[in-house]
Amino acid sequence: MPSKPEDDEIVSWWGLVIEGYLATQDKLMGEIAERFGLAPATFDILLRLIRTSEHRMPMTQLAREAALSSGGFTKVADRMVAADLICRVPSPDDRRVTFAELTEHGTEVAEKAREACAEILRRIVLAPLGPSASTALADAMRALRAANSE
Repeated sequence: MPSKPEDDEIVSWWGLVIEGYLATQDKLMGEIAERFGLAPATFDILLRLIRTSEHRMPMTQLAREAALSSGGFTKVADRMVAADLICRVPSPDDRRVTFAELTEHGTEVAEKAREACAEILRRIVLAPLGPSASTALADAMRALRAANSE
């Protein structure tokens, strides 16, 4: 029968997950900021939009998925509109819905930033872990997300 991890051991495991994530995310976001001048929330929103059909999403859904408050998302969206990365598009079907949609410039930036992100992740995640540990890590995080999401 496998032994149960001690309290200190399991708490240490989780601490290592957090520390590894933070160090990796800081390195990734530092390089993205240096290359593209994008803040983490802006980069996250660009990635979410570039991966959707028509490169647009309802703003409330986008705010929720990006884990931003309504006010926080509005500030980020205002900055993105000012930078010509997104535009606000009213829904033709529901007056209560407004879409955030990538502009032509936003699409170009998002594509280049996504490409750079993949290159950086190959270097800072895939190279040190290898393909099978990287896949196992993604599978483990997917399982945790599913088990702990509401």
